[in-house]
Amino acid sequence: MKKIIAVILISLLLISAIIAYNFYGKVYHKNVNETTFILIPTNANLELVAQLLSPYLSNQKNFVWVAKKKNYHNKIRSGKFKILKGMSNDDLVNHLRGGKAETIQLIFNNQDTFEKLAGRIAIQIEADSISVLKAMQDKNFLKKNNFTNATALAMYIPNSYDFYWNTSAIKFRDKMLIEYQRFWNKSRKAKASKQNLTPIQAVTLASIVQKETASISERPLVAGLYLNRLKDFWPLQADPTIIYAIKQEKGQHIEIKRVLNKDLTIDSPYNTYANFGLPPGPIGMPDISSIEAVLNPNNHNYYYMCASIEKIGQHEFAKSLSQHNKNARKYQNWINKQGIKR
Repeated sequence: MKKIIAVILISLLLISAIIAYNFYGKVYHKNVNETTFILIPTNANLELVAQLLSPYLSNQKNFVWVAKKKNYHNKIRSGKFKILKGMSNDDLVNHLRGGKAETIQLIFNNQDTFEKLAGRIAIQIEADSISVLKAMQDKNFLKKNNFTNATALAMYIPNSYDFYWNTSAIKFRDKMLIEYQRFWNKSRKAKASKQNLTPIQAVTLASIVQKETASISERPLVAGLYLNRLKDFWPLQADPTIIYAIKQEKGQHIEIKRVLNKDLTIDSPYNTYANFGLPPGPIGMPDISSIEAVLNPNNHNYYYMCASIEKIGQHEFAKSLSQHNKNARKYQNWINKQGIKR
């Protein structure tokens, strides 16, 4: 009888030890087999989180078991999370439930339209392009912050910004307003005022400068030329504004390499041959170098410029119409030889 009791006790102890070991293993043994990042969407459930983690776990079922025991399924947070190789299920659940979410570097450069900008943003954060576009063009937001549909693109300064991946479209837009206000500090506002420009007008002119030349070193020279025209009440006569007007009328898909004389009569507020002053708003999204060129232009007496055939991508500048006409004939002869008609 004593032997039977001893065997039973030993068996119970072994069973208890096995159960305890399995329990301990589920909770504390290493289960993450790769260091990586995962993106947990808003309103995700435990099943989806387990699916997202599955490629990086040795045992998915054990993770789900521990997650339920620790009530994670009722406390799931969205965002970008870094998981480390060697994490136990206990470590992993604790991190996902209460650890630090990672930020992303959201980057955008020169986008010609809100649609293009929304698409660029949507591939970097959780919000989709439709919600981003809707937030950016919200009439109440624009009116409250003294923007219009024509000027609102000026609010988005191309750069890299820290965001949480699960940022909503509205939070993205609101933070960009803060970044815009931060960019236009007292110093930049004073420089714009010195040129008789508001910040939005400065961005508008910068967008023309941006389209006019890809050469960063040439931009202060081009900016100075346009400012000379504005100060002396000349029409800007900027070909990029004509191209913008044509695309507004016929569609963004049109490729235009050459502005023709007939284009200069297009009926549009963006036609800077027919209208004096700046157009209603930016014709694109200028980068910081173009804005700085407008705020810190080169001082000179140039009023004319023409694309250079010797320095491709740059311009020949002139003080007089006669010199400009010589430069223009040289360029027109060259472009005709290239067979470029439109």
